[in-house]
Amino acid sequence: MTEDKKLGELASTAICGNDISSSVLYVSALAISFAGQYAWITLLIVALVLFTFRKIYGEVVGALPLNGGAYNALLNTTSKSMASMAACLTLLSYMATAVISANEAMHYLAHLIPVLPIIGATIVVLGIFALLTISGITESAKVAIGIFIFHLTTMVVLIGSIGIYLFQIGFENLIKNWHSPLTFGSIGMAIFFGFAASMLGISGFESSANFVEEQKRGVFPKTLKNMWIVVSVLNPLIAFLAICVLPIPEIKLYNTTLLSQMGAESSGEWLAFIISIDAVLVLSGAVLTSFVGVSGLLERMTLDRIMPNFFLKKNKKGSSYRIIILFFLLSISVLFITKGEVELLAGVYTLSFLSVMALFVAGNMLLKVKRKRLPRPEKAKWTALIFALGAVICAIVGNVLIVPEDPEQPRNVVVFLEYFIPTTLFLAVMLNRTTLLKFLINFIQYLFNPVRRAIENSNLEIPLRRGVIYINRSLQKSINNIKKQEFVFFTKGDNVANLNHVMTYIRDNEHTKRIKIVTVLRENEEVVENLESDINVLDRMYPEIDIEFVKMTDKFGPALIQKLSEQWGIPPNFMFVGSPGDKFPYRIEELGGVRLII
Repeated sequence: MTEDKKLGELASTAICGNDISSSVLYVSALAISFAGQYAWITLLIVALVLFTFRKIYGEVVGALPLNGGAYNALLNTTSKSMASMAACLTLLSYMATAVISANEAMHYLAHLIPVLPIIGATIVVLGIFALLTISGITESAKVAIGIFIFHLTTMVVLIGSIGIYLFQIGFENLIKNWHSPLTFGSIGMAIFFGFAASMLGISGFESSANFVEEQKRGVFPKTLKNMWIVVSVLNPLIAFLAICVLPIPEIKLYNTTLLSQMGAESSGEWLAFIISIDAVLVLSGAVLTSFVGVSGLLERMTLDRIMPNFFLKKNKKGSSYRIIILFFLLSISVLFITKGEVELLAGVYTLSFLSVMALFVAGNMLLKVKRKRLPRPEKAKWTALIFALGAVICAIVGNVLIVPEDPEQPRNVVVFLEYFIPTTLFLAVMLNRTTLLKFLINFIQYLFNPVRRAIENSNLEIPLRRGVIYINRSLQKSINNIKKQEFVFFTKGDNVANLNHVMTYIRDNEHTKRIKIVTVLRENEEVVENLESDINVLDRMYPEIDIEFVKMTDKFGPALIQKLSEQWGIPPNFMFVGSPGDKFPYRIEELGGVRLII
């Protein structure tokens, strides 16, 4: 995608902003149900936590501006399995976001059209935004911008009308609410559980990092700033205005329709009608965010051979339509499994999203330790990292401790594990598929030998033997097809310890039996002393991997990587480099997806 076709600040902010700004429709009521009159304080604390995440995300994505978010951060600092766990959590978060947002949007619409079939309408919404994403991200962005502007305008009108209303009637309701008894008895516990619940108000903040490659240069940090401003202003202010306008017991009854009720109370049914329309649109916009974000994430995972190559097929618009269709089908399956009771997905939504945030902090810490030399436009302080991680852990603990009001409804952590474990098992199979195939070959042979001896010299022996041989050959062919992918490591003359680290990483994380170690020399430059002998030593140390040493005279950069990729048939994301320093003339994203390994 050329720079002029990439997304600008408004489009990028709108795509992820619809998700995070839609939280105002439910987070105020949620925070008030736990923290009562102190809900607006918990939401201000959330805004403070989000402020620290601006720097954290800015540093990681600034250093590694590639799609994938937490997955990309951990892929370039730890193992593939750890990165896959982050991807698994992100995928669950997006899936829950899409289903909950679409379903809640249709519940709002049902207030206007009472005969609306909720589940059927939810499927239609998911289908519309799947088709919109397939049509291309540029077209998706135009819709997102319209929704985002309408939503912010509606919120300004609501706040203005409540301001006029309070000027007329005064603040008696606020004074009454301020002396209301708290659900958890003490102010400290009320703020703790209110904060844990209110952290849902920043879901969507991680989305921008998952499609950063589709954004123009310099846009990403602006999206973080814009999202922070929207959340920091809207969420605490709406919560404060809610306790000014309505009694707290009444607020707890409205839950998802709180803003419509506030509009009706302050200005009449006309404003409640507009807010309902806005809720339908912005929650639908959050569905679009899920499709765009998951498309960028799963495409990156497929390129890294965690997902089957089948999903890499693109249409004329450049969209990975098979990934989008898969996500659409998964979302529908979740809707049917929960029978439309998407409150059951709340545990998945909450814990997966918060876990992704925690892993992103961990990714930043590892980036500081393992990739010190990597240039980055901004840096988060260690104190900010520790504060952010502590805040997210508190939120996770709080959500785990929250007991549902309905005794028959399972706890958050139980529902989360029901979805997390199968997804993790699937990724574990994909990451270890060659080992599993080898085990299957040995297992078939183990079963066959006793049977073969029992029926030796009978009419059944030859067909059975041929069948086993055919199956074994098919399985071995699958292993060979997986392992035939060659990898490349560019070295400037790394010592044998660094080269051994490279080989260990590739052996433990990639399915391959071939690697090229390439050194690019300038005119009249000689190969670093002992490099060839060190590579020969490694070749003997790793007999299962065929090492080819390549030396060439050229200029290392994007043009050479592209040329070698086409010449050798090796995608850039299967090429590795050490962390470049400040004097390196190219940004890491200009290298076409080359990965960092030391």
